[in-house]
Amino acid sequence: MPQVSADVHVPIPPELAYAVSMTHGTIRRGWDPFIRQQHFLGEAEQPAVGVRTFTRADFLGPLSPSMVTEYVSWRPPTSVGMTMVDGPRVFSRFGGGWRFQGEGEGTRAVWKYTYDLVGPPLVRRVGYVIGQWLLGREIQARIEAFAAACADEQVLAAARADMVTRARIEAQEAQGA
Repeated sequence: MPQVSADVHVPIPPELAYAVSMTHGTIRRGWDPFIRQQHFLGEAEQPAVGVRTFTRADFLGPLSPSMVTEYVSWRPPTSVGMTMVDGPRVFSRFGGGWRFQGEGEGTRAVWKYTYDLVGPPLVRRVGYVIGQWLLGREIQARIEAFAAACADEQVLAAARADMVTRARIEAQEAQGA
């Protein structure tokens, strides 16, 4: 399956970089150029394996495609993976993975999309050329926006608050176990 990836170094620790990447709501829409609308589905309030999210892209305004994804891995602060459950019919499969590794005085973030297209082989071959270009531009723009968000005090404050909330939830779950 074709892949596109982008990476960036940010001057914050992996735990905080991971938390920035997991912000949601108004904060997320403020820094992520891809997202027009995003929310958790079902009763979920936080990311976790099995949690589904609805996301509408922003590149075509209100006509932008939407996708339902499911977290298939959740390993703070090192990695997260999602796969498409329902989405644009052009994709037969789509997944994304983000990795965070301490590097020097900060973090190396690597984001990757893997996808496959529908249609006969000739159409898919042309689609892959377009997909590599389009998805490559999109993932590069997102990771650049992520890097800028890692220097934005409002985003960092929200990410730190999320870290505290998640730590409290994990402690409560550990006590109940």
